[in-house]
Order: sequence, then C-alpha cells, then structure tokens
Amino acid sequence: MKILVAIKQVPDTESRIKVAADGRSLDPVDVKWITSPYDEYALEEAIRIKEGKGAEVVAISVGGDTTKEVLKNALALGADSAVLLRGDGQGDAFAVAQMIAAYAKDKGFDLILCGNMGLGGDNSAMGPMLAELLGVGQANVVVKLELGEGTFKAEREIEVGSEIVEGSLPAVITAQKGLNEPRYASLKGIMAAKKKTIEELEGTPVVAGALVSTLALPPERPAGRRLEGEPAAQAQALIQALKDEAKVF
Repeated sequence: MKILVAIKQVPDTESRIKVAADGRSLDPVDVKWITSPYDEYALEEAIRIKEGKGAEVVAISVGGDTTKEVLKNALALGADSAVLLRGDGQGDAFAVAQMIAAYAKDKGFDLILCGNMGLGGDNSAMGPMLAELLGVGQANVVVKLELGEGTFKAEREIEVGSEIVEGSLPAVITAQKGLNEPRYASLKGIMAAKKKTIEELEGTPVVAGALVSTLALPPERPAGRRLEGEPAAQAQALIQALKDEAKVF
C-alpha cells in the first residue's frame, strides 16, 4: 500500500500574529511554525497503517524553506519520504489542491490522508477538492477508519451524531480529532530523519479559486470593569449594566 499524507505548516496558536505590509498576508517575522494539528491525526493514522499492514508513507507539503521543518518532523515520526512543492502553502486552498493533485496523479497512491481542515483559512475545502480533482472517492471528518482489500470503511462526524461511509480505494480521507492520538517523535526517529533528504519540486501552475483582498486583525476588546461593593449591590449593578449598556433585555 502506498499512502500520501498532505500536511500544512501553520502558525502556532500561541504566536502573536501581525498583518504584513501588503495588507493581504501574515507577517512571518517572529512566528513559530508548526504542523496543522488536524494533519497530525492524518499522519499518525498513516503510520499506524504502515505498522499494522505494511505501507509506504510519503509526506507532502506546499510552501517554502521553512516548510521543511514540518516535513522533517513527519520523517522523524515515521514517514518514509517527504516532498516539498514550492508555492504559497498559506494561500488559496484550491491552488494547493491543484498542486498536490498534479503531483499525486499516476503515482499509484492507494490512500491520501489529510486533516479535515488546515488552521489558517482553508475552510475544510482542500481535502474534498483534492478528491474531486483526482476523481476518487472521499470521506471527511473521519473519526474511525478501517481498510479492507481495496476498500475503506469510515465513521465520520455529522451534526446529529455519526454516519458510516464505505467505498473503494484509492480515496481521500480527512481526519478529525478522535481518530487517534498522535505520537511524539523519538530520539531514534529524529536522528534517522537527519539522514533523509526532502525532495523539492516546483509547484505546477494553478488557477486561483479565491483571492484575499484585505486581511485585518479583529478589533481589540474594551477593558473590563470591576464591580465593587456587597454581592447584592454588585448583582444590581450588573443587571443595570446589562439593561442600559449591553441592551440584552
């Protein structure tokens, strides 16, 4: 079995985000980059399949030089090889899907795994669009996956509970929290990853699906107010503020 895992490099949620001078992108200065958390579930699932059934796991990501760090981490965790497609990995999800589809076409991948969403704005769209571009089946927001001889059975989350989706391979599966518990890289894995090289390719020309015209941070919240006095007085002051200022009733 041959598995492709698409991973995205995203800013750490603890990083202080600033808008770049162009007003349409993030300023990368002082940003700590990590693997998108949902993609960690996808990579872990691929490694578990490799350990249980035997498989070749290829990690792929779209981006620049800094993206190599998340690919090195994928190698340390257990991926057999890694591919960097040079392009804007933070941009339009349709463009990213096109680049990954162009790479994956005719390479014999039985299964493509990715997170159900990439933090930073792909709107859970990249995985489904990738499946459509490749003309293969898909199951999204998956919390349980079983593979048979050329088939898959996936349990996915829906608004009122869960549903079972069955289909044939090849297929694209997007992982949701609960699918597994991602591991940490071992020292042995980290040392082994240093001996592996990352294949670098230029991303294919793409058609943009969406363009960002303006990017802005949300307005700062006003400072809070402390209510003084006895509990009864505080309660009365709170009710009055909700009525006169917040206009909630």
